[in-house]
Amino acid sequence: MDPMSTQTTNVQEFERARAAMPGGVNSPVRAFGSVGTTPRFFVSASGPRVTDVEGREYVDLVGSWGPAILGHAHPAVVKAVQDAAAHGLGFGASTPGETSLAELIEQRVVRPPVVERAKRDETRPIERVRLVSTGTEATMTAIRLARGATGRDLIVKFAGHYHGHSDGLLAEAGSGVATLAMPGSAGVPAPIAAQTLVIAYNDLDAVREVFAARGDDIAAIIVEAAPANMGIVPPAHGFNAAIAAIAHAHGALLILDEVLTGFRVGPAGWYGIDPVPFSPDLITFGKVVGGGLPLAALGGSASLMELLAPLGPVYQAGTLSGNPLAVAAGRATLDHLDAAAYARIDNAAAQIADAAASALSAEGVTHVVQRSGNLFSIQFAETAPHDYDTVKAQEAFRYPPFFRAMLEQGVSLPPSVFEAWFVSAAHDDEAVRQIIDALPAAARAAAEATAPTAS
Repeated sequence: MDPMSTQTTNVQEFERARAAMPGGVNSPVRAFGSVGTTPRFFVSASGPRVTDVEGREYVDLVGSWGPAILGHAHPAVVKAVQDAAAHGLGFGASTPGETSLAELIEQRVVRPPVVERAKRDETRPIERVRLVSTGTEATMTAIRLARGATGRDLIVKFAGHYHGHSDGLLAEAGSGVATLAMPGSAGVPAPIAAQTLVIAYNDLDAVREVFAARGDDIAAIIVEAAPANMGIVPPAHGFNAAIAAIAHAHGALLILDEVLTGFRVGPAGWYGIDPVPFSPDLITFGKVVGGGLPLAALGGSASLMELLAPLGPVYQAGTLSGNPLAVAAGRATLDHLDAAAYARIDNAAAQIADAAASALSAEGVTHVVQRSGNLFSIQFAETAPHDYDTVKAQEAFRYPPFFRAMLEQGVSLPPSVFEAWFVSAAHDDEAVRQIIDALPAAARAAAEATAPTAS
């Protein structure tokens, strides 16, 4: 059955999918399990809107989980992919486009100079880039590289931070794992899990304590630059700089995960806008950097990155790494993410976040709206959550009816309270107005929600 040409429904498509794929999906959050409704099966998208198999259109605040930062099917991105495809889908060999994208990443990831500092003194943390296919692969490679560089085994991560689904990183992960109320994942051997030390986020004392106890064995800290996988939980002022200093004092590295924030919250990601300068050793990217196609990257200094094969002893390879179509989409996306595009995204995000807060306040719903640049999320709590425990303590039961009410009014939100909302440069006045107009009814639905009774 081709849903593009045959009449079908979302319910029918979900039934069909469940007979062919585990849970009917290829990524768990798509099942809509935590929001209590049938997932929508989309067949087309343009600008700020997506269309499902029933022909219904929605203003989209998922944006393919971030990559559609210019809007869906942006003409320049589509043309770049079409032009690349006309020359071949892949060669299993190097292409000039890979180098161009790597150069573009290196050029963009820079902290702007302060007024009294010469431009030559800009901080550029990336001198070499390795392209891969997924964010999971990027963080997995960064950890292997950190272990190879230090000769140590242990990794420190923060509860609620999601760095992909590789075995050692699923302990106390946020995002999909939190949505499914899973403590981790079956299938991860205990000895591998034991090589990850999980501590509370935004807690410098916990960082100091773990290094005091195991510092000689720790290869790296991995941290989301500005966490967006347990909802938005911004780093405390100077937190990234402080953990970098602690890691470096003990001979460990800092891996900055910008898979979500990279090139979204600003031209250089969170690294470029964090109010306190800091020095990550490795930075990982995904989502935006691939423009909607499977592509991710990691970068760092030449001396560190050249420990990767073929120059060094740390092995990593990928048949589809640097695929020419994905590279073309990433380059076109970054080329069109200029100051004007970021201004449109920031303005639309601010309007939507403010309107959501106002609508919930009008209905007396306990909530906070937390923001990291143009990323934001609603958390149903009295005070702003600062770590995974405080995130999990919120009245999450209010989100499913809120979500369903928005969906009924033609607004597609992330199907989990533990996700960020993604606004694009294509969210024009009409799209923003439709979202704002839908919020009062959704806020009433949240206000009327009742906590589930214990079974």
